[in-house]
Amino acid sequence: MFQYAMKANDYYLFVCTALYCNFICIYCKLNELLLNQMDATTPKYSKARYDEIVKEVGSYLKKVGYNPDKIPFVPISGFEGDNMIERSTNLDWYKGPTLLEALDQINEPKRPSDKPLRLPLQDVYKIGGIGTVPVGRVETGLLKPGMVVTFAPTGLTTEVKSVEMHHETMQEALPGDNVGFNVKNVAVKDLKRGYVASNSKDDPAKEAASFTAQVIIMNHPGQIGNGYAPVLDCHTSHIAVKFSELLTKIDRRSGKELESAPKFLKNGDAGFVKMIPTKPMVVETFSEYPPLGRFAVRDMRQTVAVGVIKSVEKKDPTGAKVTKAAAKKK
Repeated sequence: MFQYAMKANDYYLFVCTALYCNFICIYCKLNELLLNQMDATTPKYSKARYDEIVKEVGSYLKKVGYNPDKIPFVPISGFEGDNMIERSTNLDWYKGPTLLEALDQINEPKRPSDKPLRLPLQDVYKIGGIGTVPVGRVETGLLKPGMVVTFAPTGLTTEVKSVEMHHETMQEALPGDNVGFNVKNVAVKDLKRGYVASNSKDDPAKEAASFTAQVIIMNHPGQIGNGYAPVLDCHTSHIAVKFSELLTKIDRRSGKELESAPKFLKNGDAGFVKMIPTKPMVVETFSEYPPLGRFAVRDMRQTVAVGVIKSVEKKDPTGAKVTKAAAKKK
């Protein structure tokens, strides 16, 4: 029913660590992100199978800091409609909320519109008759037409001509909005996926020379030491980063220091690590900009660790281009 392949584990890591959201765990078959229903168990609507999945998934969620006892594991059958809106006699052994009730219990998160703008680019297009259009999701702050934005890590600064979502012009884009915005006098080749747009007049984003992160090793076959250079997935960037220095080994629950300057970290260990990107990269501290301050460590085609960024050493761009439209606005 549930395939414990690394793809399944990666999915839970993504949900728990990359999203840091309220979590409803629906009983399902997860094999390369495919869902199946409770009516597909043997025997149908099996409590024993449900308990097995709760135990296995719960132990995995605990590794990344969640308390499984506070997470509703909701058994459903989407095909038959069991336990989705109303309680089902097929699942009379289950005493928790239905799917609808569990969804209603989630508190809507506050959109961080009061913070400075951070918009990681997902892609960049050249549209005939319009020009260069970067696309991405507003993570924090507001994006408006006429705003002068800076793209990190290069420091390119220009004016936003227009903002659109679903082919409709917007006067203001809020956190969570996936938008395309037209920028003046910028070529497509000047922007890339992983760049971050920010307000040039309000804490503009900059390249990270290095950063310190709290890391939990989840699934590495050996030991991780100084010099290890895996790929980091942070917001929309996918860049190799060097573990420059293992600073401390800590208890992952209490945060208490267990060892200073450890020689290595292995599965189940947590620690503070100084990291240096091998290419220009933009990250932020988790406390200030959560969507840009959490990451997954990828190696050997799997997720081997997850972490949050505690501090960043930034550096100013050299030879940053400022378009004429942006210069007029200053």
